[in-house]
Amino acid sequence: MKISRFEVTPLSNRGLLLQVHTDEGLIGLGAPMNYEHGRTVERAIMDMGDYLIGRDPLQIEDHWQTLFRSSYSRQMPILLSALSGIEMACLDILGKTVGLPVWKLLGGSVRDRVRVYGGASSATPELAADNARQKVAEGFTAIKTTPFPDPVRTIESPAGIDKVISIIASMREAVGPQIDIAIDFHRATSPAFAKLLLRELEPLRPLFVEEPTRAMPDNVGPLLELARSTTIPIATGERCATRWGFRELCEQKAAAIIQPDIRHCGGLLEMKKIAALAEIHEITIAPHSAADPLGVVASVHAMAGTPNFLIMEYGGGGGEGFFTEALQMKDGFVELPQGPGLGVEIDPEGLKAFTHQGPWPLRTMRRHPEDGSYSDF
Repeated sequence: MKISRFEVTPLSNRGLLLQVHTDEGLIGLGAPMNYEHGRTVERAIMDMGDYLIGRDPLQIEDHWQTLFRSSYSRQMPILLSALSGIEMACLDILGKTVGLPVWKLLGGSVRDRVRVYGGASSATPELAADNARQKVAEGFTAIKTTPFPDPVRTIESPAGIDKVISIIASMREAVGPQIDIAIDFHRATSPAFAKLLLRELEPLRPLFVEEPTRAMPDNVGPLLELARSTTIPIATGERCATRWGFRELCEQKAAAIIQPDIRHCGGLLEMKKIAALAEIHEITIAPHSAADPLGVVASVHAMAGTPNFLIMEYGGGGGEGFFTEALQMKDGFVELPQGPGLGVEIDPEGLKAFTHQGPWPLRTMRRHPEDGSYSDF
């Protein structure tokens, strides 16, 4: 069996669908991240295809090492996004070839189902409470929110601090102590302001606080200082890639939870290696997956047999209307896919509905209304 061609479809959820075709008719599915630069990622995939077309898709590790090590800039996110999608698709082909789900090929499972959390918007305390209750009604036992509806100053006023705390407090009151609440600062806060907020949030006992400052992958020092200043578990890592990108974070123990994204960290096998690195440092893993249901599926396969797994993002949903059979989430958990490969197939009509036309606009920079200065996001 040989790889015959690559097909990339831009999706309206800001994702990309990669289909790797073979000369025997098998098609592998992959989900490279697009970074708002989907056309650039597609070009990278086609460049890698120049090497891969005509080769055995089951030589996955060899292809990964060749493509990774032949790059002058090995940690370049766009190249790793392309490589992650290709690796994912080749594993899908492998599973379909032998008739087994990918998680079984990765060593089997250590759990019967995978816990997920849903996102809840929180512009005001009232909306935060309503949205939290809605997520619980949908079956989630854990939710995550970003309590910064407005641009964030380097150091906020007491009123600004109170607004953030009131949002999380209203969610806690709405869902009670049985539901986990995670908080995503999304790198919007300075280390000094983050330290203030973490102290105020401790009584509300969040599951974790994600990306509390502009640290990774740029500067681990401020994150380490914050981790040592609070009892709240710190999570980060969605922007990091490969085990080398997580090495300092894990060795310094600057976070209790790491969050690689399978769509650009290097793929399923690389995520397993990242998880093993974290495991020896007593760090748990909670994969990031914000926008792509195929990325969610791949993460479920990778986490099925990962001992130090905590929870994962369900931001892409189960693929309703996109897959012929969507994932099913019940009581906050997703069952392990049982079909061969990744265990999902794309619905042709659904693909038409989800296909994106034209370029993606860049994210608009958030700016303070008083002076027009930027606020990170």
